[in-house]
Amino acid sequence: MVLLSFDIEEFDMPLEYNGTISFEKQISISQTGLERILDILKKHNAKATFFSTVVFAEQSRDLIHRLLSEGHELASHTWFHSDFKEEHLKESKDRLEELFSTDVTGLRMPRMMPVSKNAVENAGYSYNSSINPTFLPGRYNNLKVSRTCFKEGNVTQIPASVSPNFRIPLFWLSFHNFPLSFYKKLASDVLKKDQYLNIYFHPWEFAEIKEDAFKLPGFTVKNSGRAMVERFDEFIGWLKNKNHSFGTFQEFQKQTES
Repeated sequence: MVLLSFDIEEFDMPLEYNGTISFEKQISISQTGLERILDILKKHNAKATFFSTVVFAEQSRDLIHRLLSEGHELASHTWFHSDFKEEHLKESKDRLEELFSTDVTGLRMPRMMPVSKNAVENAGYSYNSSINPTFLPGRYNNLKVSRTCFKEGNVTQIPASVSPNFRIPLFWLSFHNFPLSFYKKLASDVLKKDQYLNIYFHPWEFAEIKEDAFKLPGFTVKNSGRAMVERFDEFIGWLKNKNHSFGTFQEFQKQTES
C-alpha cells in the first residue's frame, strides 16, 4: 500500500531563512498547491491523508470539505506551524473534528518535532507519523528508531519511509532533488521490503515559490511549481501502472492491526 500524505499548513518556511512573506500569502500559496494536489489525486483515483494545522483549516474550509468529500483523510498537524504547546495536541484534534464532523485519529508534528508519547496518547490519537528514521544534519538523528511501524503504548507509530539500505529518506526533498528514476528505484525497494511506502509532501511545493523575497535555498525550490505537478503526476501514474494501491493512514492502521 502507498501512503501519500501532505502537511497542509501556513507556508512560513521563508521566515526560517530570513525571507519575508505575509500571512495572507502563506495561506494563498498553500491553497493553490492543495487544489493542484487534489486535482492530481482525483485524476488517478488515489486516496491520501492530509495533516492540517487548525490555522490553515480555518482559512481553507471549502478545500478541506472537498478533500473529505473525495475520500481523503484529515489528520492533525497541531494548531500552528511555528508555535507549539502540548495542549495544542488535544485542542487541534477537537477543533478539526468540530469544524469538519470527521474523526481525527492521526497526528504529525510540524517539522517532525519530537513529542511526548504519553501526551499523544492522552490527547486521543491512535497513530502518530512524526518520525523520519534517518539522519538529517541540524534537524534530527533517528538512526536507532525502527524503520517500520511499531506500537508505543496504545499509539501506532508510522515512521516516514527510508530505504532498507543506508536509510536514504524518501521525503519531499529527495523527491525534488534526486533523479526521478533513482527515486522510483528507492520506492520500489521499500515497497518490496516493507509492503508499504509512507511519503510526505507540502502544498507549497506545487505552487510558485521562487520569489526573491522568500530567500529560499535552491535545493528547497528545485522542481517546484508546475515542474512538481508534472513530476508528481508521472510518479503516481508509474505507481498505478505497477498495480500498487493507495490508502489512508486510517485504512493502513486497520489493515495492519486486524
